[in-house]
Amino acid sequence: MREPECDIHQAVFVVDRNISFLNKIREIADSYRTHIILFNADRLAGRDHVAAALRHAWRSWAGGEAISNSIEMEALLYAAGSRQCQVGALSGIHPGENRAYVAICPPAPGIRERLAGLVTFVDEDWEEIDPAKRERLAELFGITPEEVLVVGEERFRELVLERVALLDVYR
Repeated sequence: MREPECDIHQAVFVVDRNISFLNKIREIADSYRTHIILFNADRLAGRDHVAAALRHAWRSWAGGEAISNSIEMEALLYAAGSRQCQVGALSGIHPGENRAYVAICPPAPGIRERLAGLVTFVDEDWEEIDPAKRERLAELFGITPEEVLVVGEERFRELVLERVALLDVYR
């Protein structure tokens, strides 16, 4: 399986129950013969983080080294930088209001319109990592103040992406 092209969108939506919401997403994905992966934007360091998680997940899947039984969960594991599915799931959706990156792999004509019944696509700047998000990400990915001092605040995102890549080493 070669790494497919993926469209990455931003969306907001409300989830009552994860399982029923994900079942609807899976039905849409299956009808378009694609994969739809929802990443919790508040636990990620931006679009590059999503792209890195997707890239590593596809390589792991194609190489027969996947930890999980679905490419969707594999991508969430990489996004979380963890081998534990419970931790990986935290990088996905949750009950209540969600801000999520929606990855569609491979892209499919008309799928955005179909998803619009469940989510509202937005065109906002989610790339900024404000101090509160930086603190949350540092805690999630075990990034120490000393590491940030060494590389500089402007390279904080790179430290997060390094944790995503390190999951391959911890297998």
